[in-house]
Amino acid sequence: MIRDTLTAALRAALDDSGITPPDGIHLERPARREHGDWSSNVAMATAKAHGRNPRDLAATLVDALNADLPQHVERVEIAGPGFVNFHVAPTWLHEILTDVAQAGEAGFARPDVGSGLRVNVEFVSANPTGPIHAGGGRWAAYGDALCNILERCGHEVHREYYLNDRGPQMRLFADSLAARKAGEDVPEGGYQGEYIDGWAQEMPDGVDPLEWGYERVKRDISESLGRIGVHFDTWFSEQSLVESGAIDATLADLRDKGVVYDDDGAVWLRTTDYGDDKDRVLVKSDGDPTYMLPDIAYHRDKFARGHQLLIDVWGADHHGYVARLKTGVQALGHEPSELEIVLGQLVTLMRSGKEVRLGKRSGNMVLLDDLVESVGPDAARLTFLLQSIDTRQTIDLDLITAESNENPVFYVQYANARIHSIGRRAGEAGIVRVPLADVDLSLLTHERELDVLRKLSELPEVLALACNDRAPHKITTWMRELADRFHGFYHDCYVIGDVPPELTQARLWLVESARVGLAIGLDVLGVSAPRSM
Repeated sequence: MIRDTLTAALRAALDDSGITPPDGIHLERPARREHGDWSSNVAMATAKAHGRNPRDLAATLVDALNADLPQHVERVEIAGPGFVNFHVAPTWLHEILTDVAQAGEAGFARPDVGSGLRVNVEFVSANPTGPIHAGGGRWAAYGDALCNILERCGHEVHREYYLNDRGPQMRLFADSLAARKAGEDVPEGGYQGEYIDGWAQEMPDGVDPLEWGYERVKRDISESLGRIGVHFDTWFSEQSLVESGAIDATLADLRDKGVVYDDDGAVWLRTTDYGDDKDRVLVKSDGDPTYMLPDIAYHRDKFARGHQLLIDVWGADHHGYVARLKTGVQALGHEPSELEIVLGQLVTLMRSGKEVRLGKRSGNMVLLDDLVESVGPDAARLTFLLQSIDTRQTIDLDLITAESNENPVFYVQYANARIHSIGRRAGEAGIVRVPLADVDLSLLTHERELDVLRKLSELPEVLALACNDRAPHKITTWMRELADRFHGFYHDCYVIGDVPPELTQARLWLVESARVGLAIGLDVLGVSAPRSM
């Protein structure tokens, strides 16, 4: 790897300057092309400890590196207060092309971040009282894409949906169905909307509205999520915790560990022992558990099933509960780091400049199914993944259905379609791509060609970063940038036509490497790669 080459060269230059190299030497890609391909702050990081001026030390390193240039490096420059900037030769990028083409979709960009760690990702988990509304699609797209990224980076992933089916909202949902079945108004605070009316008429006579409604809503949620390619390994029922005795067993476990006590008729968890501002009630004085005890029991069950890391995707309105649940997990004997909670912000839908309101209990609700029918599953998923999950998102429905460069979904998929159009034109012209070993990649020197390869070279790092930061939007950003680079190449560099045959062959392999990169990005985000548009 070029990073290893540059790191080794910097270590040698530091040694020659009488400075012991640090354990880690930081390298990054400069934001501006004129600053080179790679940059290191090692001179600034080490100068003070050795009584040296950072810029003077950087100048010494630059002189040493230029006197004996590392492989693939054209020149080294000093910048700012002491950055060492490397300008890399196209030969490095030609090796990237070879790596991408030889490894293909299955092998390229598979950083082993996880090393087989067993991860349970619980996401969406909307209450089973109605269909998934459009805003819930963001949690679904995020959670599924995160799972894909974790898997590609070496984790063993389990997708889970938690059904909060033990509580008054289920009874209210069932009573709403029964009332509409009888032609009556729903009870106060009940569930409204066309789905309640439709399901009530669908519900057979004489069945238990709670049992029937519960199965009906599970099926509806599963089918809606399936339309955007989201499927779960486990649908976990909260009620099953009661029936299996897991809640009582969890409380007994906590008692054995000495972290609960009884006071004023209630059972309390000593959360102050773990930094909380006050202890928390697990069982109320009337004998009913609070929501905290079943949640601890649920996470205890996930650990008992062999999962080593738990990731929960919640709405930002649960912010205040994060520390409590992590405390509960810690009280069970687990490290706080074994539970991660990702908080996602809400979605605002806009159409014709006006907000489309969302709400399960009201009659004015945009379903995920409605959104998918309107814009398609690909546009829905990729749009939800344009921004970080912790930022509020506004989606312009008119924009994501437009076939224009301003539509990021269209822009990315159109790049893939253009790739395949080149392949078709080559076939029509009777041009067959020869084996890579027989191609002269040194002909690829146009800045548009090198821009595509530079962006491809970033994919392994971007995947590792997206994995570690739990940030699928970083892949989306990278794909949009690769699509931009490819559109520029498509515009300025003919592949077939008035170019020498040798250059056509080199560019055909460049096109293939771009296809591989886009295919990987689209795959981990769960979006299709259309061959034509």
